[in-house]
Amino acid sequence: MIRNLTDQPAPDFDLEGSDGRRHRLADYAGKRLIVFFYPRDNTPGCTREASSFRDLMPEFDRLDITLLGISRDSLASHGKFIEAHDLNMVLLSDPDTLVMKAYGAFGEKSMYGKTVSGVIRSTVFICPDGIVRKHWTTVSKAEQHPAQVLEYIKEYHCDRRG
Repeated sequence: MIRNLTDQPAPDFDLEGSDGRRHRLADYAGKRLIVFFYPRDNTPGCTREASSFRDLMPEFDRLDITLLGISRDSLASHGKFIEAHDLNMVLLSDPDTLVMKAYGAFGEKSMYGKTVSGVIRSTVFICPDGIVRKHWTTVSKAEQHPAQVLEYIKEYHCDRRG
């Protein structure tokens, strides 16, 4: 069973980013943050999801939302993914899946009718107080998901206090 983090403190993270910096949860204190977890760079579903987030970035920016993507891929792979699809968000590398596990984004899932262990496409919305306000524990329609996230954020306003 996938753990739902809604209304719980966001697990800490400290990962290398495609922008050459380390990113820690503490860096985003006082800000609204979307973190989306995805299986692999340059695969069809992940490309559709990341491209949809890219296309909606002006809306996220207008709402003062920071967007981060996390996968197991290397920074070199992230760089190629960003370049190939003109992505406009920072991608973090979690090769040991420690952060993904903390967020319930790595574990058992069903794939083609079989139970396998792997990355679970999911997303969290973290308010400025560090609390996960919404956790999409599984994402089935990668291309449509970013618009669903945006609609939720437009309806749910959290200020600097959370």
